[in-house]
Amino acid sequence: MQKKYIIGIETTAHTFGVAVINEERKIIANERDMYKTEKGGIIPVEAAKHHKEIAENLYNETLKKAGIEEKEIIAIAISNSPGLAPCLLEGMRFVKKKSLKLKIPIIPVNHCVAHLEIGEITGSKDPVLLYCSGANTQIVAYEANKFRIFGETLDMGIGNFIDTFARYAGLGFPGGPKIAEFADQSKNYIELPYSIKGMDVAFSGMLTKLKQMLESRKYLIEDLSFSLQETAFSMLIEAAERALAHTGKKELLLGGGVACNSRLQEMAKKMCEERGCKMFCPPREFLVDNAGMIAYLGLKMFKSDVFIRPEELDKLDINPRQRTDEVEVKWK
Repeated sequence: MQKKYIIGIETTAHTFGVAVINEERKIIANERDMYKTEKGGIIPVEAAKHHKEIAENLYNETLKKAGIEEKEIIAIAISNSPGLAPCLLEGMRFVKKKSLKLKIPIIPVNHCVAHLEIGEITGSKDPVLLYCSGANTQIVAYEANKFRIFGETLDMGIGNFIDTFARYAGLGFPGGPKIAEFADQSKNYIELPYSIKGMDVAFSGMLTKLKQMLESRKYLIEDLSFSLQETAFSMLIEAAERALAHTGKKELLLGGGVACNSRLQEMAKKMCEERGCKMFCPPREFLVDNAGMIAYLGLKMFKSDVFIRPEELDKLDINPRQRTDEVEVKWK
């Protein structure tokens, strides 16, 4: 009997990813290529150009690594929301071409929801998701047939906040790993603005203060990085703890690229231990932007008949600003 596979394509921001999943929910290949800069931040049009240039080769390499042929693919899942419009458009063009060539349906997947659903591989059943990535900072949980946002950033995502400060300090993009390295070299805490309102957080005041401190040349980058992490992560953990208390749930799931940070994981684990909750964190390859989680959710949606057929491709569009709580859940 011929085996059947679903392809996942991630294309929301700086990363173009391709993954292959089988019908038993096993991800057998998960490849990615990331647009980077020596200085400055992500330039959406340039990132989209990067995606266009590497898409076909990465796709072929992923199929080769998975040991499958195109004729074994039964559907293709694409992250069509939310994200940077030029990047999303490039991904959509790519999957439409594949859909028409292979005569297979397309499954439109919300990137944020995929971060929550991939948490199942950790053994998590009904978590509160602390989703912290570049553009997104949300506290999400599934309740009454919808993904509810219980708290979120009021200005910028935690990752963009860290990257903006790193860029200001001349550290290039992505800045998170470099800030984490500097933070590990200090224990000197400098007080910074701590902005939390209920379960919502804000980072712009802290960013302004950090820039002023850096400009004064009176503070070491190591001390500023340490203080940034301790303050920002404390805000996230406090908001997540309130969401756990509010929902009565007993699981906290970390998601998004910033969740790769070992200090954030440490703080989350400690809070959960004190509350008598369990903390779950997927492997790094499923925290950063990746196609594995798109394929994983895509398979669940496909089995629930949530897809667009090749003859209906005019129904497929990008949704750069779609909120997690706007997603229609038909697969649970």
